[in-house]
Amino acid sequence: MKISVLKESRSGEKRVALTPNVAAQLIKMGFSVQVESNAGEGAHFSDEAYQQAGASIVSGSEAYKADCLVQINPPSLEQCGHMQKGSTWISQLYHLSNSETVSALAAQGVSAVSLDAIPRISRAQSMDVLSSQANLAGYRAVIEGAGHLDRIFPLLMTAAGTVTPAKVLVFGVGVAGLQAIATAKRLGAVVEATDVRPETKEQVESLGGKFIEVKGVEVGSEGGYAKEASEEYRKAQREAVNKSLAQADLVITTALVPGKKAPLLIDDEQLGLMKQGSVVLDMAAEQGGNTSKTQANQVVDLGNARIVGAVNLPSTLSTNASELFARNIWELLKLIGPKGEIEFNTDDEIVDGCLIVQNGTARK
Repeated sequence: MKISVLKESRSGEKRVALTPNVAAQLIKMGFSVQVESNAGEGAHFSDEAYQQAGASIVSGSEAYKADCLVQINPPSLEQCGHMQKGSTWISQLYHLSNSETVSALAAQGVSAVSLDAIPRISRAQSMDVLSSQANLAGYRAVIEGAGHLDRIFPLLMTAAGTVTPAKVLVFGVGVAGLQAIATAKRLGAVVEATDVRPETKEQVESLGGKFIEVKGVEVGSEGGYAKEASEEYRKAQREAVNKSLAQADLVITTALVPGKKAPLLIDDEQLGLMKQGSVVLDMAAEQGGNTSKTQANQVVDLGNARIVGAVNLPSTLSTNASELFARNIWELLKLIGPKGEIEFNTDDEIVDGCLIVQNGTARK
């Protein structure tokens, strides 16, 4: 079976779905691998490196002549039209909010695997692209946020006086939030965090952060994701975090709800509480943002604070992000194609969760 690695078409995307090292591993499994010319250039993987791994380099049109097509981002409608009937598409699809793409894939008569729909269960951890990419994004969020601040993170004691450490507030204690907490602590900041799931308190404290508790109202989680918070919870959270928000130098927001607009965590009134020179790094900018003033891929200056609408942070760490993403795909292919031929056993919880289209029929 031939696997084709496509060059990403999304503007600003530097990652690639498979690296030369993983391509070599797939070839050992029995797959044949071809790579669209310059697909790995943005992540610093040359065509020569892929050839040395045993893959062949092909043109854009030739790349679609394969049994399995892999990419990081959802396909465009034009890409769907180039796919061969009976082939398999593997990428992030975000199918809950991309019904037109799912319909186009079904109409083309292909099977489609959505990597972001892989169940968040223990057995699937090695295939979880959302976690591998969010881990890097959480790190990068702190670095980006620090770059927008007009002060340093750590305590600094000098002959000229003492500089107090920066205060960082993190909304959301998922994979990205935990990495943001850890990174900010390593840089010397005083870190606080809040989450709708009270069970995350222990995780925050284990990293040296302080957990802001919202007492009397709980939300919890479902399927590995935080449930959407009620209006009652949002009101209670607002009251609990406002003091910390007013004192924070850097605020990082990470809250997302699969298939829906990002929840509003910081409104106009709360933004007005923030101190001069503070920064909000909104990691949910592409899904509408966690603040009332967020604009994707823009820096909004409010006078007292700046809001950075972060977009595709993993792409800014393209080499590491591609390496992790490729490993995730490799682990999935070991499940669905261990002998070099892809077969879908929908009795398997992982396959059932991520197989969105099967032989031209939309399943979800």
